[in-house]
Amino acid sequence: MILQHLTILNYRNIAAAELDFSAKINCFVGSNGEGKTNVLDAIHFLSFAKSTACSIDSQNIRHGEEVMMVQGIYDLNGSVEEISCGMKLQQKKHVKRNKKEYKRLSEHIGLLPLILVSPSDNELILGGSDQRRRFMDLVISQYDNTYINALLAYNKALTERNAMLRAEAEPNPDVISIYEEMMARHGEQIYKKRTQFIAEFTPIFQTFHNAITGNKETVSINYISHGQRGDLLDVIQRDRAKDRIMGYSLHGIHKDELEMQLAGYPLKREGSQGQNKSYLIALKLAQFDFLKRTGSRTTPIILLDDIFDKLDATRVENIVNLMTQPEFGQIFITDTNRENLDKILARTNGDYRIFHVSGGNIS
Repeated sequence: MILQHLTILNYRNIAAAELDFSAKINCFVGSNGEGKTNVLDAIHFLSFAKSTACSIDSQNIRHGEEVMMVQGIYDLNGSVEEISCGMKLQQKKHVKRNKKEYKRLSEHIGLLPLILVSPSDNELILGGSDQRRRFMDLVISQYDNTYINALLAYNKALTERNAMLRAEAEPNPDVISIYEEMMARHGEQIYKKRTQFIAEFTPIFQTFHNAITGNKETVSINYISHGQRGDLLDVIQRDRAKDRIMGYSLHGIHKDELEMQLAGYPLKREGSQGQNKSYLIALKLAQFDFLKRTGSRTTPIILLDDIFDKLDATRVENIVNLMTQPEFGQIFITDTNRENLDKILARTNGDYRIFHVSGGNIS
């Protein structure tokens, strides 16, 4: 898959841009705060219909403007696809494929597989378990449409059950049982898919980590779920009285966790900044490899936002060696340091473009 052309109108600090891209490497150079990351975010918006920087869509509209639009022209396995995402203030966003609006956004997820590596990924290690569940959900939903539907149904039932638990009146046992059965039915499906994903994903991740670190560190990922405790309906229902006291559901797949380990110990406690970043980059490269072989069977786009910070020269060299291999497709890179980019470009066959970003202007 290749993003050939990108049009941006009033997206964050970018007033207007028309960009044609290399099929291989595209570099964005500029000081911090100039808009390099916003270009990558616009590309991300086309794949997922949402920003990585702000969950409120209207806040992505450039200050002082009333409308924003992002449009991409893609070569998707030989077929030309036009994807556009736009919205006006106080109106819903519109996501279209070849000028036809989607009835449900879930139909779009997975069409344009994409991997983003950014400084905010550190939350995968240091943040709450919801960050790590979101990582699983993002990968699985890009190759399995039934997964996102099960997740939406589970979350809807969870919301209804929690509302009943918080209500002043005692919950109707028949009604709350219906929501618990929905949680268990969809939760079992989600649990099985997450289990299968981690089993297949972990060895791929470890291979990439070995390549980055030179086999100097041992890493692992452990999946922990209430689904491992037996029948999920029984697990959800057994502490209903306690849930009523707390006002929310204590058990279910919404409490799933990923233990990220370095040499058998929690990474968040043991890892240095360089080790954490190596772990995260290996995760994302494994995500790339996994999606390339599943889902839409197309090569995902990779967005690399300031990835070389905190890494020693050897690890940077190993990452450069990986990223310039032919199995990687189109890559977008931001950096304040032109020297880092020159190291990558020196290894390419000359198929690259460099963009300079200043104050939201791109040249």
